[in-house]
Amino acid sequence: MQIGHDRFEGFLWGEVLLFGLLGATLALFLRFPPLRTPYALPELKLVLATVFLVAGALVAILTATRFAVEGRRYDLFLCCGFCVTSLTWLAFTILPAVSHAAGDRTELWAAISGRLLGWGLIAAAPFAAGRVTRRRAALGNGLVISVAGLVVVWGLSRALGIGLPNLEPTAHPTIPASLGGALTAQAMLHLLAVIGFGNRFRSKGEDLDYWLTLGATLMLFASLHFMFTPLVHAGDVSSGDYLRLLAYGVLLVGIWRAIRASEFGRVVAEERARVARDIHDGLAQYLFAISTHASMLEAGADPATTVPQLKAAAIAAQQEAKYAILALSSAAGRAPFDAALSRYVDFLTADGALAVELEIDPSISLGPDEQIEVFRIVQEGLANARRHAGATHAWVEIGAHAGERCVRVRDDGVGFATVDAPAGQGLRNMRERAATIGGALAVHSTPGSGTALEVVLRT
Repeated sequence: MQIGHDRFEGFLWGEVLLFGLLGATLALFLRFPPLRTPYALPELKLVLATVFLVAGALVAILTATRFAVEGRRYDLFLCCGFCVTSLTWLAFTILPAVSHAAGDRTELWAAISGRLLGWGLIAAAPFAAGRVTRRRAALGNGLVISVAGLVVVWGLSRALGIGLPNLEPTAHPTIPASLGGALTAQAMLHLLAVIGFGNRFRSKGEDLDYWLTLGATLMLFASLHFMFTPLVHAGDVSSGDYLRLLAYGVLLVGIWRAIRASEFGRVVAEERARVARDIHDGLAQYLFAISTHASMLEAGADPATTVPQLKAAAIAAQQEAKYAILALSSAAGRAPFDAALSRYVDFLTADGALAVELEIDPSISLGPDEQIEVFRIVQEGLANARRHAGATHAWVEIGAHAGERCVRVRDDGVGFATVDAPAGQGLRNMRERAATIGGALAVHSTPGSGTALEVVLRT
């Protein structure tokens, strides 16, 4: 789903302004060498490291929660990346400081390498497309692999002993090329993250990408500060640490707000609008018919003709109410999606007017918002087949085709010429529902050959 031009333009100008502000700060930092002097504040460094640990862990938990719901590889990479960075702060900064081993160059080099690994995963997240079906196993395997990567980093740091000189409290070591290279690589990863999340925000419009871009921008300039003032002493603090602190604050607040707003608040607001539309399009029409026939009886209409029509309208209204209850129970999570859809089909085919074959691939995973819309699209498609197309048989398939998740509704009704026929309210509703979950609706029909609807869901 493409983001609005005005919204992306505002985001882009905000990024330009932030780059300009941070760039001016960096230029001032380079112009006056005394500003680049780090301060030996081991207690403050320990506090900052603890804050980074907690913030990164919270971000990892939030993204893991979203992955458990939607199963996107994007969230899996974010979760593993922030988990690695948090464990790096714990294992290679906090624990050595508490145990008074913070001057060991193995821990210092392992801390830099661990953050490189973590941000490598985070920077790869916006380029990770698709979904995972076995979410729990994927999340467990991802975390195990991440921890194993940190163990490898630690082992290599001890075995090679590269990059950092032996550090004494009063030493002023020359910065080795390996450390400069590592810090440059860290800055490149942050830049890649800025580009990746910014481009993803442009193409998908998710608030989460907006906040991640801001956080990665702050991390980029923090890494640039560290390139000119590498902290070779474990207890040193410089301006880069404060930018890093601000970045973690933006990431934490942004991810929390994005998840709350986009995944819960948006669904609630749209669900209210959908319920109102469904009541207007379905139940309200039948109640109006009941009222009309009752008025006709009061006006002296023939009961032999009017009462059967009144009874049929009342039965239809009762049926429509049952459908609405099933849809709402599925949307609220009180009924499993498969069970709710099966029950709906059972209600629809109870009178024998329409036979429906339902096939759902158990390996296909649908997010909560997708379940709501897919349920309603299938409901609308089958209702059209029954009421307007005169179909006697319909087929519903939810599965995968050519690597994409698809929803198909076919019938053997009268069909119509898709080129000449204007789009009815039902088709417009289905297109809108598909668009709200990032999908696309295609309609194939010819007179006398039935109708086929296909929704390709977002990747």
